[in-house]
Amino acid sequence: MKLPLSGALAVTLLAGAGTLAVSAPAQAVPAAAPTAHANAAPRAPHAATVTFAGTVALDDCSGSIIRMPNSQGSDPALVMTNGHCLETGMPSPGQVITNQPSSRDFTVLDDSGDSIGDLQASSVVYSTMTNTDVTLYRLPESYDDIQQQYGISPLTISASHPTAGTPIEVVSGYWQATYSCNISGFVYELKEASWTWKDSVRYTSGCNTIGGTSGSPVIDTNTGLVVAVNNTGNEDGGRCTLDNPCEVAANGKVTVHQGTNYAEETYEIPACFAPGNKLDLTLPGCTLPK
Repeated sequence: MKLPLSGALAVTLLAGAGTLAVSAPAQAVPAAAPTAHANAAPRAPHAATVTFAGTVALDDCSGSIIRMPNSQGSDPALVMTNGHCLETGMPSPGQVITNQPSSRDFTVLDDSGDSIGDLQASSVVYSTMTNTDVTLYRLPESYDDIQQQYGISPLTISASHPTAGTPIEVVSGYWQATYSCNISGFVYELKEASWTWKDSVRYTSGCNTIGGTSGSPVIDTNTGLVVAVNNTGNEDGGRCTLDNPCEVAANGKVTVHQGTNYAEETYEIPACFAPGNKLDLTLPGCTLPK
């Protein structure tokens, strides 16, 4: 999981005795923060211009201000990051957290990646590490409020399944850095320690994400829409262990790809939100874990 050293240690302490200890990723603390586009791979020009506007930095992870395709400007804004970035500790396998009070702080970035202010959550709307790895926070401000205060518009989550070969950018608010590559394909099951994620996105080699990039939005550069949330990578070649996820095919065959990084799809999220950005896991078509 792509937590920095400080974040990994914090989660270890929060998890308490008797639960899985979280080690720091092997690449968690580079000698210097990566520069924007440092890992970019040459490819055809984008149809959409990707900047840091709409992304946020957490104390140990990255995130983004996101909207559903049908969200309105007056709706309360949402921030997305990983489930394993939840400030109260990583959800257990099978655990789903909804409507939990939160005062999590987020640093707002402009299009160049510079800090321009802060936002604070009012609640955790949804968080899980089962089948996917996502936390959604609600803010007291609306999208219109944020636009008026900071001149920032939210990123929009695509309601369609991503496509292999699509050019993408992983945009890290924590590091103010981007990683450019393509979607290599999809993983039937991705297993890491006691967690299992389904239909995960596998990156091509250009996206060498590091600790602190957890929760970064994965943006389809053809459309500018968010198609996934960055979450992990196999660092040491280990098999299905913490920081070393393995791929499990539908026939049960297990493979390990050291140095390969992954994200979790987000197209299922919009079907679980009613008008007003209200979470409703009973909606027809909502397939998020309940």
